[in-house]
Amino acid sequence: MTGFIEPAPTQTALLLLGRGADADSELGVDCPGELPPPSAPDLVERARAAKETLGESLFILGHHYQRDEVIQFADVTGDSFKLAQQAAARPDAEHIVFCGVHFMAESADILTGDHQRVILPDMAAGCSMADMATASQVEQCWEDLAEAGIAETTVPMTYMNSSAAIKAFVGREGGVVCTSSNAERALRWAYERGEKVLFLPDQHLGRNTAVRQLGFSLDDCALYNPHKPNGGLTVEELREAKIILWKGHCSVHGRFTLDCVEEMRKRTPGVNILVHPECTHEVVAASDYVGSTEYIIKTLDAAEPGSAWAIGTELNLVRRLANAHPDKEISFLDRTVCYCSTMNRIDLPHLVWSLEELVAGRVPNQITVDPATAEHARAALDRMLNLP
Repeated sequence: MTGFIEPAPTQTALLLLGRGADADSELGVDCPGELPPPSAPDLVERARAAKETLGESLFILGHHYQRDEVIQFADVTGDSFKLAQQAAARPDAEHIVFCGVHFMAESADILTGDHQRVILPDMAAGCSMADMATASQVEQCWEDLAEAGIAETTVPMTYMNSSAAIKAFVGREGGVVCTSSNAERALRWAYERGEKVLFLPDQHLGRNTAVRQLGFSLDDCALYNPHKPNGGLTVEELREAKIILWKGHCSVHGRFTLDCVEEMRKRTPGVNILVHPECTHEVVAASDYVGSTEYIIKTLDAAEPGSAWAIGTELNLVRRLANAHPDKEISFLDRTVCYCSTMNRIDLPHLVWSLEELVAGRVPNQITVDPATAEHARAALDRMLNLP
């Protein structure tokens, strides 16, 4: 059994350390300032001391894609919606420190009580996918659908990886939020209420779910580009589409290619290819297993000892899974580094700073969603929670 093979570093891998920005992978994310000092030896002890001082008033959430140096201090780990739910289930925790990205902290603020404060250790921790759909762009899209005469029969639906403003739009228009694990159920719910679905903001999750699980053809899918008049589509194309996909994607999962799959199969005969549904349709079609982050974790937990797996998702998680399953051969699907660069901006120096600010009686980097936006976004989230 061979150990985990680290993918080769690339120039863009420096982005995970907060050095610079890449317009292709961090649209709309500004990361000013200098890189925090490397993790000093006393940071671990300082984090422990601050956490102990804050006691039950503190609840730290750690997303699966976080660095190990941060995950070790998380009270709960999970995907974005699970973490927001966990925060809501801890009403006694006055301070919710969310080690994730901005849209996740927004969801936590929407679901928690007014007396709770949600804190994001680094305000530069955004999400390139969420940034690919702005409220004004979506409003324009809805006007285009209205002019085509199809808005009234279209149900808007947004992935969790979207801003509170987008969730609020969906809530106002009678739509629903989904996660990668319940996208099929949410889509079926939507088609019981309308003829078409506008799926925001990840085209790949929408396409893969519609084609693989609802039996649509690729021709049933239209791709709306917010940077082109009428989304780059004719009125006839909008009217004929069963699902209108937003031109957005995950900059991490979008890096995996069909070449990655084919090369891995040549390199490791009998390997099981397991990928996230945010990957492109051709990658998903060429894989053996497809599912959410929780699905990936559970699949590897249940896998036979000695089996070989190549995983197409964020590198921090894949490395952690490989370390947790030394009896299985677990590889990263790409040969090069593929972190979520903005998620990795939450490092130990930022976490320690946040905790020590709280100890000093100051609330740093609080994430708040205005009441009107929160009300409509909560409506869309509640519809998801009530899915059959």
